[in-house]
Amino acid sequence: MPVIAYRDALNQAIDEEMARDDRVFLIGEEVALYNGAYKVSRGLHDKYGDRRVIDTPISEEGFTGIGIGAAMAGLRPIVEWMTFNFSIQALDQVINNAAKMRYMSGGQFSVPIVFRGPNGPAEWLSSQHSQALDAIYSHVPGLKVISAATPYDAKGLLKSAIRDDNPVVMMEAELLYGAKGDVPTDEYLIPLGKADIKRPGREVTLITFGKVVHMVLAAAEALAQDGIDAEVIDLRSLRPLDEAAIVASVAKTSRCIVIDEGWPIASVGAYVAWLVSHRCFDRLDAQVELVTSEDIPMPYNHQLELAAQPSVDKILAAVEKVLYL
Repeated sequence: MPVIAYRDALNQAIDEEMARDDRVFLIGEEVALYNGAYKVSRGLHDKYGDRRVIDTPISEEGFTGIGIGAAMAGLRPIVEWMTFNFSIQALDQVINNAAKMRYMSGGQFSVPIVFRGPNGPAEWLSSQHSQALDAIYSHVPGLKVISAATPYDAKGLLKSAIRDDNPVVMMEAELLYGAKGDVPTDEYLIPLGKADIKRPGREVTLITFGKVVHMVLAAAEALAQDGIDAEVIDLRSLRPLDEAAIVASVAKTSRCIVIDEGWPIASVGAYVAWLVSHRCFDRLDAQVELVTSEDIPMPYNHQLELAAQPSVDKILAAVEKVLYL
């Protein structure tokens, strides 16, 4: 099985879906001649031309609206935001148009569109360019929201998102674009709404998503050295959530920690923690713990920005609490 980078897995997904369906096109800043800010669209402009790989001005609200209109007219756009930090400029288009159009039209319009790009903390980018915005999009009815931790998941989820008749927001991570992993040459799809058990275990459930999955797996390995068997659940889909997978894991382990690199208040992690407390109350042997970034804008100083985010040590400290160590 080939080992490829996360960015190349996304590229394969877009390429395969553009070849399969001529209604699919890519639009965004620097996606064409520059091959994408993070080189996800490398080679696509040469292969498909100006009409299907389209460079735009620096105007997120404008080209996001163009994509939504094109989806309503029967095309299947992929809108690439150079970063989700810039997607804030287009929130009105996404929330008030893409997410609500099917409902407000009584089902007469569907909006088969994918919004994608890098999300979450990176390095040395300070407050305005280094933040996790998963909770904003997950909050909105009418949107589907996904977050892939591995190249395999990235390709399978993106292909499913492109084929979905609803607007899908795909939260990638800037620091994962170079990460490598196994990706089959044969076509495959990963259904939206299905979590994945990245590491089976019996004593404590660690629930997370996106880039933090790798940190949580490192914490689980450290716990294993101390004889503690942790199960790691990668949500992959934030909306809809795979509640059945969450409940089944916690029913088995009786202890749960949720890890989210976003801020704590009204976060995806906070909702998942409530869900576990609500659905698994009779099975829990300890309160649910939540590990998030600190409730502050991201510092520029590298040591401070690392201190503000989840870490292996913070996860291990939470495990000590739920296991009464």
